[in-house]
Amino acid sequence: MGTLEMLRSAGVGTGDEVIVPSYATAEAAEAVRGAGAVPVFADIDAGTYCLDASAVADAVTPRTAAVVPVPLFGHPVDTAALRAVGERRSLLVVEHAEGGPASAEHDEGVVARRRNAAYLTRRLSGLVTPAATAGVAHAYRAYVVRVPGNGRPDRDAFARTLRARGVRCQVPVQTPVHRMPAFARDVWLAETERAADECLALPVDAAMTRRDLHRVVSACNALGGLLTAAA
Repeated sequence: MGTLEMLRSAGVGTGDEVIVPSYATAEAAEAVRGAGAVPVFADIDAGTYCLDASAVADAVTPRTAAVVPVPLFGHPVDTAALRAVGERRSLLVVEHAEGGPASAEHDEGVVARRRNAAYLTRRLSGLVTPAATAGVAHAYRAYVVRVPGNGRPDRDAFARTLRARGVRCQVPVQTPVHRMPAFARDVWLAETERAADECLALPVDAAMTRRDLHRVVSACNALGGLLTAAA
């Protein structure tokens, strides 16, 4: 059952508010709107990029009926913390699927991506590598780093240089949902804005060879001096 169907079956609809992340695709917000409710955007955790439970608690109003967290880049949401907020405020918590199977612990592709991610994390310098939360199984659907410096201009320049050197990379979330015309809100989400300006997804595909990974590391680390100077 999809997010829209779960919201409808729980009786969420017109007059209700549902808290969703802005640092994600618009799918969760669209599902909320499809149910007739109003999406309300809360900030993310700086390390996991998923909804921050404290920010969710701060966004609750008397009209809030549910929370729709979204696992991002393969990092699971903090279900326990969000359910604790839900229990205190009598809110439904409906996790929106990121895509693909909900659990991929036995997927050989995930094992390979984790191995590749570990290689990158050990060897990259000058970048903020993905947070490794103790006891949390990160699937690394994307290997997202932060480029330190002057935000979006430095991140974009870094990305252009990597592409010129043959390294595939992309900005994982170009525009937070609360800044999209269809969902525009006059709200400041500090961690969401910072992630949108700093984050870059590097290749971590299961099929990558050690040589491929070394090429990524070499290209990134060669720019380390520039990053240090800009920080």
